[in-house]
Amino acid sequence: MGTQRPVSDEAGEQHVEAAERLADFIRDVRLGVEDGLEPAAATDAAAITLPDGLREAVEALVRRATEESRPDPWGFDEGYAEAAYPFGDLLYRYWWRIEAAGVENVPAHGRALLVANWSGSLLPFDAAMMAVALMKGHPLPRWPRFQVSDWLLSVPLASTFVRRVGGVTAAPQLARRLLRRGELVITHPEAARGGVKPFSERYRLQSFGRGSFVETAIESGAPIVPVAVVGAEEIYPKLGESRTLARLTGAPQLPITPTFPWLGPLGLVPLPSRWRIEFCEPIDLSGLGPEAAADRLTLIDVAQSVRTALQAKVDENLETRGPAYW
Repeated sequence: MGTQRPVSDEAGEQHVEAAERLADFIRDVRLGVEDGLEPAAATDAAAITLPDGLREAVEALVRRATEESRPDPWGFDEGYAEAAYPFGDLLYRYWWRIEAAGVENVPAHGRALLVANWSGSLLPFDAAMMAVALMKGHPLPRWPRFQVSDWLLSVPLASTFVRRVGGVTAAPQLARRLLRRGELVITHPEAARGGVKPFSERYRLQSFGRGSFVETAIESGAPIVPVAVVGAEEIYPKLGESRTLARLTGAPQLPITPTFPWLGPLGLVPLPSRWRIEFCEPIDLSGLGPEAAADRLTLIDVAQSVRTALQAKVDENLETRGPAYW
């Protein structure tokens, strides 16, 4: 595993400057609404303080949110996702400076289960950046669905946004249903186990449990595409946990980082780490036969094999990426 260095002074200054600008925007929107402006008008007025690309993305999102739409049964709205894409692209290109490899390994048509290591963040930044990588680099781009915590889907406003851009509850039966429809589904088998590890254990994959994701892949006839994500585990360096704040917000866990809660809301802005995402070659499980879905030993064995291969790819990409913040 490559040597990890602390964030540079320059990167830290950029982080604080961007956080302050975003905080000013949110404050101005709130004040505009309190003064009697419609949300869209308040957003337009406040967006003047943002860079051109980010301002255009925010304005497009507001327009789409006020338009009549017809999301699918799980809340996904392709038009809304397209409106949000410029914002994701800005994060992808300029904030996290992401490099992606192996995008062509994701099937151009039909179902596939994308199995990735988890950043541990309550917000699905890693899944969102995988989606941007697919839309930017795949010969036949399409939007994936990604599993998120039930807590996030219970948060007002945030839940609506997450559902509209492809977020779904992490229920195996829903993943199977989406896969049978020919969708791409992103899952993180580490689940809560990946969220409680300290920063000193970053990029060390936790247990993949009893292999429920393998069962999902077998039953739906979907290949598994391992995805190694490097960079996401450094956006919120976890020094500890605040059980009090977690209890007050209802969150399953709320990390203490070098910037949160010390900088208040500014501390919630993720650090500008450098990312690398690699989509690995698909693993075809069709040779196991449908009866393998009921064989617990087979499921655990395949899950362990996927975990071992994914850990090797994460380590490899850590070396390829180099220093985290510059």
